[in-house]
Amino acid sequence: MGGTEIAEWINYIQHQRMIAENLSEIRKIIPEHVCLIAVSKTKPVSDLMIAYNTGQLHFGENKVQEMCEKQAMMPNDICWHLIGHLQSNKVRYIAPFVHLIHSVDSLKLLLEINKQAKKNNRVISILLQFHIAQEETKFGLDLNEAIEILNSKEFNQCQNISVIGVMGMASFVNNETQIRKEFRLLKSHFDFLKEKFFKNDLEFSEISMGMSGDFPIAIQEGSTIVRVGSSIFGGR
Repeated sequence: MGGTEIAEWINYIQHQRMIAENLSEIRKIIPEHVCLIAVSKTKPVSDLMIAYNTGQLHFGENKVQEMCEKQAMMPNDICWHLIGHLQSNKVRYIAPFVHLIHSVDSLKLLLEINKQAKKNNRVISILLQFHIAQEETKFGLDLNEAIEILNSKEFNQCQNISVIGVMGMASFVNNETQIRKEFRLLKSHFDFLKEKFFKNDLEFSEISMGMSGDFPIAIQEGSTIVRVGSSIFGGR
């Protein structure tokens, strides 16, 4: 083995150790009731397998094609989360296996998920994505739009989806007061929908908020699912 190969091997071992240690440290501060999703977008399967071998089963991807490619190469007990913006014409590719779709932001998308779930003889769990950040680039519903969807005849005829909670992304800022305000807004949306539409539905219990830079705050404000990428795998 030449010097270059030895250096590459040492770097790989160090990289393995980093991912395992990062996961270990994050798990120490996350309560048992909070699900940790390893956001693996743009990361190679080798990195995902390092995390998997430490016991990580929940992985989040932004893009359908990347998720499908990785799903075909990895163990079957992994729970795949689609956390990025989802186009209706891409739903059919993930419908056979996706564990949870976080980013449902329209009735059109919701109905397509129901359609593709029925074709696959599945009930697919989804979260309603809300726009809580100040940035206009983020996708998501406002509360009135969510109410309109949940009151619609079309939604109430869906039998192959399960709405289990809400998702949102805070502004990408260093202002903790603003971040807390936005997380509290999402929690208030969850509480309102729970009381009005899902009072007796035990499955409606999830709040997906918090990423590498703000997940400890999100947990304090009621998050049950955190989406952590760079704090596990390192920067891009």
